[in-house]
Amino acid sequence: PRTGPPARVPRDEDERRPAPTANRDRSSVEVDLSEDDRRRLARDSGKRAGDQEQRIKDAAKAFRAERFQDAQRILGELAEVAPSVASVRELNGLTLYRLRRWKLAAAELEAFRELTHSTEQHPVLADCYRALKRHEAVLGLWDELREASPSAELVTEGRIVTAGSLADRGDVLGAIKLLSQNGWKLPRQPREHHLRRAYALADLYERAGEVGRARDLFARIQRADARFGDVGRRLKAL
Repeated sequence: PRTGPPARVPRDEDERRPAPTANRDRSSVEVDLSEDDRRRLARDSGKRAGDQEQRIKDAAKAFRAERFQDAQRILGELAEVAPSVASVRELNGLTLYRLRRWKLAAAELEAFRELTHSTEQHPVLADCYRALKRHEAVLGLWDELREASPSAELVTEGRIVTAGSLADRGDVLGAIKLLSQNGWKLPRQPREHHLRRAYALADLYERAGEVGRARDLFARIQRADARFGDVGRRLKAL
């Protein structure tokens, strides 16, 4: 399945933990089982792969509609009877993540990682570990993601989560350094992952007391996309 990345670094003290967002990609959640997955699904469940595949698609549809409890009821059962099907473990992990069930989500996404050797869900997995205060695990996933460099968007999301983990431990300056690495600036025609990085960086500037930098960056985000998150409110508050 393909879903959006984990959340931005939030502002409010009681929200400084991962929060499942990624609304922009909800409609693109897809299940594309390989032939190997279909064989595993039939073998593990003892039922026709076509029937089970339809259940996975029903779960994906529920996920898109934000009916995460409904999706998890289907996927939890499938994950038990077909534990070797990577797509099931992945979507179950993402659903549990949206339900803020961090420990269970991490277990499912670790299973997906072991089955596929993919870094596709590293940012989401890292977000779970951030919520669980397993900050060394966050750093380990960030190292793997940097080395793999799967896509600019995915690496950016991993960077945002890692910066949030550093900030959670009081290293706000280290978080700023990570997000502003190599003199990074918001491009003139930014994509959403650029805006998310800029928002997280502006948030950290504000937390560090660098109000002028925060205001300037929030203003740049607003000029690029006035409807991006709560950027208007943040700017007015400064």
